[in-house]
Amino acid sequence: MIYYKTEEEIELVRESSLLVAKTHAEIAGLIKPGITTLALDKIAEEFIRDNGGVPAFKGYGGFPNTLCMSPNEQVVHGIPNDKFLENGEILSVDCGVVMNGYYGDSAFTYEVGEVDAEIKQLLKVTKESLYKGIEQAVAGNRIGDIGYAVQQHAESFGYGVVRELVGHGVGENLT
Repeated sequence: MIYYKTEEEIELVRESSLLVAKTHAEIAGLIKPGITTLALDKIAEEFIRDNGGVPAFKGYGGFPNTLCMSPNEQVVHGIPNDKFLENGEILSVDCGVVMNGYYGDSAFTYEVGEVDAEIKQLLKVTKESLYKGIEQAVAGNRIGDIGYAVQQHAESFGYGVVRELVGHGVGENLT
């Protein structure tokens, strides 16, 4: 069931989501060859706590860290570790924050150093797919309209879409 949030609840989600965005900004410039995902995770946790939030994923369902960090072809929910990032990789970073009892959450895929043209094309098309989906997130449309727009754009370039682990809500919980 879809639960419609009040304006006050939306503002609380916005506040936690803003800290998520600021956390991404905090670590974005540090994502380069030679750093570990565990080091990035520690920086993110300290930043979130220093700014009045709590890492949403740490301890959630037994998850041991602040960020889900998935390199290269790993789809989602990667656990930070001591492996050094290498030039030419990509890194998906999923960050969640709880503030004032409300969750904010977003993921972004970063280039590690210089990536090849094929990877740049993948990142371009997936970002375009996101915006195609957002264009369909309007009153009167269904969630399937969003997914269809994303899938059609990705497949028109020969890419596929992930059909599992594809999202959740935000608010007082992650469902």
